[in-house]
Amino acid sequence: MSPTSSPEANRAFAELGLGPKLLETLSSLGYEEPTPIQREAIPHLLEGRDLMGLAATGTGKTAAFALPLLQLIETGGGVPSALILVPTRELAIQVAQAVHRYGKQMGVEVLPIYGGQAFQLQLRALRRGVDVVVATPGRALDHIRRGTLKLGGLSTLVLDEADEMLDMGFAEDLEAIVAEVPAKRQTLLFSATLGARIEGIASEYLNDPIHVRIQADEEEGEPPLVNQLAFLVPRPHKLAALGRVLDLECPDAALVFCPTRNEVDELGEALSGRGYRAEAMHGGMSQEERDRVMKKLRGGTVDLVVATDVAARGLDIAHLSHVINYGVPSSPKSYVHRIGRVGRAGREGVAITLAEPRERFLLKSIERLTKQKITIALLPTVADLQARRLELTRASVRESILEGDLDRFRVVVETLSDEFDLFDIALGAVKMGHEALLTGSEDDEEEIPSADYAPETNKKAKKKKHREDRGPGPSKRGAARNLNVKRLYIGVGRTEGVRPKDLVGAITGESGVRSSEIGSIQIGEHFSLVEISDGVADHVMDALRGARIKGKKAAVRFDRTGT
Repeated sequence: MSPTSSPEANRAFAELGLGPKLLETLSSLGYEEPTPIQREAIPHLLEGRDLMGLAATGTGKTAAFALPLLQLIETGGGVPSALILVPTRELAIQVAQAVHRYGKQMGVEVLPIYGGQAFQLQLRALRRGVDVVVATPGRALDHIRRGTLKLGGLSTLVLDEADEMLDMGFAEDLEAIVAEVPAKRQTLLFSATLGARIEGIASEYLNDPIHVRIQADEEEGEPPLVNQLAFLVPRPHKLAALGRVLDLECPDAALVFCPTRNEVDELGEALSGRGYRAEAMHGGMSQEERDRVMKKLRGGTVDLVVATDVAARGLDIAHLSHVINYGVPSSPKSYVHRIGRVGRAGREGVAITLAEPRERFLLKSIERLTKQKITIALLPTVADLQARRLELTRASVRESILEGDLDRFRVVVETLSDEFDLFDIALGAVKMGHEALLTGSEDDEEEIPSADYAPETNKKAKKKKHREDRGPGPSKRGAARNLNVKRLYIGVGRTEGVRPKDLVGAITGESGVRSSEIGSIQIGEHFSLVEISDGVADHVMDALRGARIKGKKAAVRFDRTGT
């Protein structure tokens, strides 16, 4: 958004009924036009109506209730005129900051109160007098029972993320708080999901409310800002698959979700051991420890936070680019809340789920709830990873050239140019830089088995593909599967430390054939068997005679057992 707003944008908000001071504030903040929830809700709220809003996270609902609230409340009375209840301390801080920005020119005093902050600090602020309180239910109730939060002058009550508050067990706290609020008030309830419990508290707390429901397809035809992908991966290979995905995606910042504290700790430690800048965060940690993790993420010293749903509730990270589910959440609603943390406020985001084959039905349940397609993708291959690493090397070299300050290295090039071609010198420098960037990550470059999924409407075609894919060995190279193959016996195996990539590299490097001509690979203790397309098999065998693989000269012949 631009730093200032156009007259047309001001007019769009003015048509909703907002006053001059709020319009001036919105203009200075660069707001260009109302979101659907703002267009639908603000006019009704300015009329004093109760409202039940159903809208996903990140649709602009904070401004939808905060702007009319600020226009209607009386300020300077010493006691709160509005109470906004939210499920987490992070969301309390976030909403309080937003209300402060909107109401700054109007002199509105806003106070967030939540657990984890010194009680006396909140008490002193309440004694000085505030107009709007943004609170978590537990801490709000503490202040009410001590007589330090007086709600007798309250005119507006907002229940934000009501479904989250119920999920976190705040139903009784909400009931106790509402009992202290004047019966004559305006009540607003916002939720990302709708269920029997939400409808129950709406009917109990709201008076003849307006219902506003914003569906995903009401966003004026814009495509979804969250690209949703899933990879089907057998459980033993999920950690390797996650590393492969992270290497290709290179997220600016990512949240990786696990269901339990133990899994969070284990995965965070495993990722750190693999060289990723990762931290764990869960409900078993103190608030100080969790704050420290979030500070690192916001400061850019950590790229990945592995978290449970409870620890991540209410988080809003401006540069968050990816949400990764290390397994399919059992509740579709949890999935909705997780991916809502990216693709917010016009930013694009990516949501990736690593699903075991047996969890495929859970993905279908999520699609039914969200009415959005989750693309089942094939896991990136070693070739994909190598191509990505070369692209990163190219970008690094280009950046180095653009930065300049190269003259001090000129003597190296000039000295070598007497012996080598300049192009070869450049290739050698790029190779050295590329290998430095890998920092040992090439050691795990083996194909990761995945539950390949490609929708096919032709059942006969699917059965035919299955017959072709069946082979004697575990290492199948999908692009090269061919019924017309010969099998080569190569006299090196696991004892010599041979991996599939070594054989593929030797074959393509010595013979010049494409990797697509290579089929199934089996590696034994002292030998390997490699399927080669019939048309190039003789050429490959001749090319490999005398070649060294992993530093050892290997015997090569056609396998006597046949294929």
